[in-house]
Amino acid sequence: MKILAILYNGGQAAEQESRLLGTVENQLGIREWLTSQGHEFIGECSIPLLAGRLSNARRLYSKEGPDSDFQKHIVDAEVLITTPFHPGYLTRDLIEKAKNLKICVTAGVGSDHIDLNAAVDHRIQVLEVSGSNVVSVAEHVVMSILLLVRNFVPAHEMIERGDWQVSEIARNAFDLENKVVGTIGAGRIGYRVLQRLVPFDCKELLYYDYAPLPPDAAKAVKARRVEDLKEFVSQCDVVTVNCPLHEGTLGLINAELLKHFKKGAWLVNTARGAICDKDAVAEALKSGQLAGYAGDVWNVQPAPKDHIWRTMKNTLGGGNGMVPHYSGTTLDAQARYAKGVKDILANYFEGKPQDPQNIIVGLGKYETRAYGQR
Repeated sequence: MKILAILYNGGQAAEQESRLLGTVENQLGIREWLTSQGHEFIGECSIPLLAGRLSNARRLYSKEGPDSDFQKHIVDAEVLITTPFHPGYLTRDLIEKAKNLKICVTAGVGSDHIDLNAAVDHRIQVLEVSGSNVVSVAEHVVMSILLLVRNFVPAHEMIERGDWQVSEIARNAFDLENKVVGTIGAGRIGYRVLQRLVPFDCKELLYYDYAPLPPDAAKAVKARRVEDLKEFVSQCDVVTVNCPLHEGTLGLINAELLKHFKKGAWLVNTARGAICDKDAVAEALKSGQLAGYAGDVWNVQPAPKDHIWRTMKNTLGGGNGMVPHYSGTTLDAQARYAKGVKDILANYFEGKPQDPQNIIVGLGKYETRAYGQR
């Protein structure tokens, strides 16, 4: 069968580091396994670059536009593999052209780059490697909280400039201890964030989720559920977003909701960029309603060079903790999601049942409530 993978050009880094499995150079470590079984494997590149930049002169493919290689190959591919980090956006229009497509596999977690409703309508299965990045992202969340609260980025930039004015940094640096921290979403990642925050002796840990945690789990992290979102954010010094993107969470954090945040609160989003209104966040940071915003997800990826989140600052010239989307693609996470992709494909080839936790869309129906309480 024809298998199409939307990967990204890792360049010299991927040539030097074979554990960068999510790249076109290293192709999740599955090319030989697939071709040895007679499958046709197309390792697409999500960023068009000159092939001469690679020592092996492998041709790189494009994913954008009607004449792209992505659109050319999706027409007769049976299997599509994507990553959330440099995604190939599978729209309803493309799904309707993909007459042979049977299964989409996300190498990682988060399948919102696929039109899931269209996948349901066309009986295309969508799976992801659940759990492959939960530790990686949870660690990144805690790191992001700390770098905002401690005003780390401006302090480091000061050192790079050769300056030493401690007061300029300390006037906006705080302890995490005795702060109220809340997570929007208390699933696999959100709960691990709460676990990792326990040793910091926060004043209180809160969570907002459509379903309550099991009593023992909530007791273990001493977390309190707040059912009203406006009431939830009004109590938090720090809000971290750890929920999937779907119709119900698109633009969830907007100008209206930001008015209910504590003035000077910090916001961390490693879930999906489109959960937050980019312009509303930038304005809240500029006005002082937010003291900081950090994350690694953008409403379009790769983010345009003029994306406002790249350069936005708070009233004191700091408060920006944005990085490219890498929290869930550490080398450890890449090993996990590459193995998970191979396991999913092996099950598909052999007609074996898939691990239920990996199934987002089954045959003609959603198999999870995570994408909008289906």
